[in-house]
Amino acid sequence: MSSDVKERSGEGGVGAADADASPSHADDLHHPEQPAAETAGDRPQDAWAARRDLWDHTPRAMGFGDGARIDGGVLGGINHGIGGGIFHGAVHVGATHVHYRLGGRANAPSGEIPAATVKAVAESFADPGHTFAELLDRLREERVLVLEGPQSAGRRTAALMLLHRLGATPVHVIARDTSFGELVPEAEGERPGEGRGYLLCDPVTRAERPLREAELLALRDRLAAQDAYAVITVGLKAHMEDVEACGWLPPPPSDVLHAHLRALLGRPDTAEVLTLPLVTEFLSREHQPRETAEFAAVLVRYLAGETEHRHVEEFSLLKLEEQVREWFEEDDAALHLREKAFLIAQAAFDEGPYALTAEVSDGLYAHLQRTADSKLQAAVPVFGTHIEKRIRLARARLYEDDEPTEWGPVLQTKAAYRDKRAAFVLLREVWTGHPSARPALVRWLQDLSKDGRPLVRTRAASTAAVLALTDLPSAMALVIEPWASSVLFGPRNVAVSALALAHSIGTPNVPRILDSWCDTATPHLRWVAIRTHGLIGPERPVETLAALRAAARHEEHDAASVPDDRPEEDDAGLATVLAESVELLLLSSAQDQVLAELLRTLHHGRQAFDLAVGGFLGACRRTVSDEPDGRPLLLDRYGQPTHLGTAAHLTELWRRALGDRFHRAKALETLRRWVLSADRDAQAERCLALLLPALAEGAQEWRRIDHLLRTMPGEDPTSPPAVAGRLRAALAHP
Repeated sequence: MSSDVKERSGEGGVGAADADASPSHADDLHHPEQPAAETAGDRPQDAWAARRDLWDHTPRAMGFGDGARIDGGVLGGINHGIGGGIFHGAVHVGATHVHYRLGGRANAPSGEIPAATVKAVAESFADPGHTFAELLDRLREERVLVLEGPQSAGRRTAALMLLHRLGATPVHVIARDTSFGELVPEAEGERPGEGRGYLLCDPVTRAERPLREAELLALRDRLAAQDAYAVITVGLKAHMEDVEACGWLPPPPSDVLHAHLRALLGRPDTAEVLTLPLVTEFLSREHQPRETAEFAAVLVRYLAGETEHRHVEEFSLLKLEEQVREWFEEDDAALHLREKAFLIAQAAFDEGPYALTAEVSDGLYAHLQRTADSKLQAAVPVFGTHIEKRIRLARARLYEDDEPTEWGPVLQTKAAYRDKRAAFVLLREVWTGHPSARPALVRWLQDLSKDGRPLVRTRAASTAAVLALTDLPSAMALVIEPWASSVLFGPRNVAVSALALAHSIGTPNVPRILDSWCDTATPHLRWVAIRTHGLIGPERPVETLAALRAAARHEEHDAASVPDDRPEEDDAGLATVLAESVELLLLSSAQDQVLAELLRTLHHGRQAFDLAVGGFLGACRRTVSDEPDGRPLLLDRYGQPTHLGTAAHLTELWRRALGDRFHRAKALETLRRWVLSADRDAQAERCLALLLPALAEGAQEWRRIDHLLRTMPGEDPTSPPAVAGRLRAALAHP
């Protein structure tokens, strides 16, 4: 893998095999020359700040920094699905005949529903209680009821049960494209008092042909003449004019499951089954009624020993994958391309602010529309679907939570898929199941990578990481390598985050890619590799520091022969990012190993010495919670009695920094900061009282530290800090 990457990176970062899949206009990230307006003011983001952005803005389901892996075979593992086409029809469950539509939508047939079917559905129906009673009263009074709700929320079952409870039998199912004037035929010889029910599911409506109040009033008169009732179910996007629809929300999945188990097992008590770990795990996903009904059948077969444990365990993911495929079917006229763009954006920005997700989804819609029909401009309505309807269509939820910002936490209205696996499944389906969407998705991610908001850039990176886990070669060639090859620091920062997150969720070969980039002559790729090593290095600190030393050797070699066309900032940038990566390693969970390896690094030549000491002094400046006047993190670690070995390593690094002419000034300035922190923090003072005597073993070292304490200004430049005198007293004259 690494050799392939090196070959491609020498040719602009896009492999020949993927050239046809690239955006047709050759995005400017591939070009070595950038407009002056873009390059002006372009600066690398501080590594510590970049890591903080990852911590703050990465989706919690990815769990960056916690040894995260995407569980349950969501990506790269189990691939479910019905092959060879779309399935239409009914699912037979024991004595119960329940109508479910899987995959594409087929027109509901006209005809009478058998009484046995209605009875079987009634036996497994989960009565919502008061809400259902109110709907029943309204239907009894008005004769016709419009029931509105999201797809697969059990609207059809609820409608059938409303008619059943009123005794409106037999129930006739009416074809979707039936006009409302023909929905109830003229009475021809019916006996007076004979009730009848009509069920119309998802009638065909359009903006120019909506469901109108006048049609419902005329329908009510015909129903009253025949002592009949009708229920019309509509989705959240149906076109209606002056029609007061009744909202339908399904009962909790636990109630639906209990009702179906009660019917299938033939006993009223199912509490023991509902407490099984397999069942509680399924119910925690908040599945739709139709999925819960199917799960009940699978569960009963498992309890009878007729199916394996894994079939029950994998059922939830199977249903989620079917739902995602259904969303992106080409013939799904009920889901506009703009709403499909929102679903993708919601996957990328899951658990993020809704307003931001809606904003960036419109940009993706424009790119998708360009792919679908370049002559048709994407029209984005200023005031479109209501937020509640949109969220219900996406099987998501709204909630309020704090969002980290550079100014502190801010309360935001956020949106998240109810099933946390949905984001990963959806991105995989779009990337691998619909390759025609790739050019639009790539252009959209490039737009996001240039956004000024850290959250947006981080989500571009996390999305690219999921794509890399799904299809590493294509994601590298089309998305990550163009970022890494950019002359701009912004896209390179996003490439760093993408690679770190990709490795965090289990994408193979990322360390090999980074090692090869550290050893390449291309400075942009080396910059990205060095920075990424600082993020993923704690799990392999010895190998990481070896790679960083190799990059430092390249830097030493390049400094002797800098090409005329090489930007000056590359020289300083590579040297700085090397030290920053060491800094991140030092402040990671592998701190003890890193300290020991840094002491060995001191003896690998001048470049390695500068690498170790520069990274160490940078880490010394970081404080608890990044507070300007907070306790230094390494000083805090020094004073912990359980880390005596760490204290010895820190002492030695301080001695080497103070004893080196090149680093001495920065080391003394950093030590001055530590003394100022001790003036505000008693624990920091206790730690310094232990460290300073250890650093002042010889006469020359003693004079250097004593001079610092005697002459350093405090917060008030006219007088030294009080703690300086106390620390001088703690120094024993050599």
